[in-house]
Amino acid sequence: MLRFLLVRIASAIPVLVILSVVTFAIIQAPPGDYADFIRSQLMNQGGASFAQADEQAQIYRREHGLDKPLVVQYFNWIGGIVTKGDFGYSMFYNKPVADVVGERLPRTLALALVCHLFASVLGIGFGIWAATRQYSWIDSLLSGISFLGMTVPRFLMALIIVYILVFQLNVSEIGSFYSPQYGGAPWSWAKFVDLVKHVWPVVAIATFGGLAYNMRVMRGNLLDTLNAQYVETARAKGLSGGAVVMRHAVPNALHPLVMYQGVVLPYMLTGEIETAIIFALPTVGPAIVGSMAVGDVYVTATFMMVLSATLIVGNIIADMLLALLDPRVRQQGGIH
Repeated sequence: MLRFLLVRIASAIPVLVILSVVTFAIIQAPPGDYADFIRSQLMNQGGASFAQADEQAQIYRREHGLDKPLVVQYFNWIGGIVTKGDFGYSMFYNKPVADVVGERLPRTLALALVCHLFASVLGIGFGIWAATRQYSWIDSLLSGISFLGMTVPRFLMALIIVYILVFQLNVSEIGSFYSPQYGGAPWSWAKFVDLVKHVWPVVAIATFGGLAYNMRVMRGNLLDTLNAQYVETARAKGLSGGAVVMRHAVPNALHPLVMYQGVVLPYMLTGEIETAIIFALPTVGPAIVGSMAVGDVYVTATFMMVLSATLIVGNIIADMLLALLDPRVRQQGGIH
C-alpha cells in the first residue's frame, strides 16, 4: 500500500505542474491587470486625469513585475513556491497570498467536509431505504427529492433562501460567520450555536446536491446488486433480509460511491463556493471572484491550484479506499 501511495503521489507532480501552467495562462489571458484597476480607481475616485493615472499604473506595474513577459511572471511565481513556499503578494488584499489562503481555506474546507459527511450518511441511508422499498410511496418521494437536488441550480436555491431570510423574516446578519458580539470571543456553546445560525444555508444547499447524487447512485446500484446470484444464494441459505442487504449487497453497491470520493471534495468546494458568493461569506469563493475581477492574479492562481490539488488528493484517497474494500483491486494493482 505504501508503494502504491508513493507512485500515485509521484505521478501527481507532473499533473500539478501542467495544471499550474494552464491555470496561470488562462487567468492572464483576458486583457488588463491590477495596474489597470489602479488606473481606473485613480480616475473614478481620485479625480486624476488619464495621463496622471496611467503614469501611476505604469510605475506600479514596473515595481511589481507586471510588465514582464508572461513566462517570466509564471517562473517567478512557481519558483517562489518551490524554493521559499512564497505564493506571491496579493495586490488587492495588500498581504501575502499565503495569509489570504490561510484565512479562508480552513473555513471552506471545514464547511465542505461537514457537507460531505451529511451528504454521504444521509444519501447512502436514503438510497438503501428507497431500494429496499422499490415502487413504494417512500421510493417515489425520495426519487423526487433526488431529482430536485440534481437539477435545481445551487445559486438559485441560495437566492431563494436569501430572499426569504432578508425580505420575509427580516434577518439582517447575512455575510458573516458570527454575530458582532461573538467575533473575537473564545469558543463556547453559544458561539457554536451562533455559527450554525449563520452557515446553515450554505451547509444545507451544498449538502442537498451531494445527498441527491449519493441517494440516486446508491439506490440504482443496490437494486442491481439485490438481483445478483450471490445475493439469491444468501437468501436461499436462510439469512434474514437485513443481513442479506447489509452484509452482502450494500458493500458491493458502495464501489461506485467510493470511486466518487475522488471528486466529491472539489464538488463540495464548488457547491460551497457558489452559495458563499451569494451569501458573501469570507471563504474561498468570494476571494476567487473578487481577485479575478481586479486582476489579482496570484490569489486566483493559488486558489485554483488548491482546488486542483484537492481533486488529485481525493482521487488518491478514493483509490486507496477502493483497494481496501475490494480484494480484486488489490490483486490487479499488486497492492499488499
